[in-house]
Amino acid sequence: MTSNAQAQPDLPFANLTDRWRSLRETGPVRHDEAQGVWQVVDYQGVAAVLADQATYSSDMTPIAPTQEDFAAFTQGNFVGMDPPEHRKFRTLVSQAFTPRVVQGLEPRIEAVCRRLLDTVADQDRFDVVDTLAYPLPIIVIAELLGIPADDHPLFQEWAATLFGGDQLGETPDAADLERALQAIAPTVREMNGYTLDHIRHRRAHPADDLISKLIVAEIDGVRLTDQEMVGFVALLLVAGHITTTALLGNALVAFDQNPGTLTALRAEPDRLPNAVEEVLRLLPPFPELGRRVNRPVVLGGHELPVDTLVMAHLGAANRDPSRFASPDTLDIGRSPGHLTFGHGIHFCFGAPLARLEARIALRMLLDDYRDLAIPSYADVTYQNPAVIVGVRHLPVEVKRP
Repeated sequence: MTSNAQAQPDLPFANLTDRWRSLRETGPVRHDEAQGVWQVVDYQGVAAVLADQATYSSDMTPIAPTQEDFAAFTQGNFVGMDPPEHRKFRTLVSQAFTPRVVQGLEPRIEAVCRRLLDTVADQDRFDVVDTLAYPLPIIVIAELLGIPADDHPLFQEWAATLFGGDQLGETPDAADLERALQAIAPTVREMNGYTLDHIRHRRAHPADDLISKLIVAEIDGVRLTDQEMVGFVALLLVAGHITTTALLGNALVAFDQNPGTLTALRAEPDRLPNAVEEVLRLLPPFPELGRRVNRPVVLGGHELPVDTLVMAHLGAANRDPSRFASPDTLDIGRSPGHLTFGHGIHFCFGAPLARLEARIALRMLLDDYRDLAIPSYADVTYQNPAVIVGVRHLPVEVKRP
């Protein structure tokens, strides 16, 4: 991974907390003049927008910049589809990527975590992102797809380019996005070609992997084309990789900033799943979801025409004081109810895998070390929040039992 240190706040993510609070203070619906979008920032409003697919479309093609390589990926990426196409693709993919398949990955995730942590077994200080949070989900995804081990570094390189955000500022405009698309297009083209070749190889030589299962998935006589499967692989790379990487780093920062949390989780490990959900609420890796107005609508007293861009702000909604008491505080006893994985028909397909990987990795860290701390936040570097909320480098100090 390429370092991209930014000016660090006095407290980690304090700038985001302040920004999201100020968004809510301007009202539940606001117009961002600089970016030319409407933002919905309260919990009830965000949930309503995400649930109303007929009014707020996920299909951005009428207003998004066009780029040939990205257009190829959109064919199977059902996150950007509306019904009935969305239903067809999600149903097809669900035949192969089942809850049983995800749960069956648990022993392998544990083995990968153990192998990665063994590489720093003789160290009392290491970068937990480089060591564990970044490679873990990439390896799991690649193995799930049947990618040869020698090619796993390719996936790491692609992910670093796609989600680095090095071409963007913190408040990018349309021109910035256009430049970013052009900059990463060669990576998309390379990934597209590699994945197509792998799919064609699996058609000729089926195996016990997700690609082989996708090839035979069928509904009403319809199967996925090779290019549609490429789009799903791109989606899985997002849902199964970057969310887990961000979640693990964010969890360790949140726990470090709340003394006693790690001790409580060691004493009561059954609370770990709830703690993961609370971190997801406080620090959603993708804090905004875009929707395109599909028919004229009045939103927050404002008349919005067709093709207006609406941003459902998950970060602000997850800290709505009308929904959560002490919303800026980490409370691992809080009942889940966040919007981080979306709401409605587009609820995140990769959520079960991200949750499983995070629980296993955090459980292993708790078991391996009697103490784990971030010695200096001056050494922590952050991702570009315009792309993802997370840490890029996170040096930690550990003490073994």
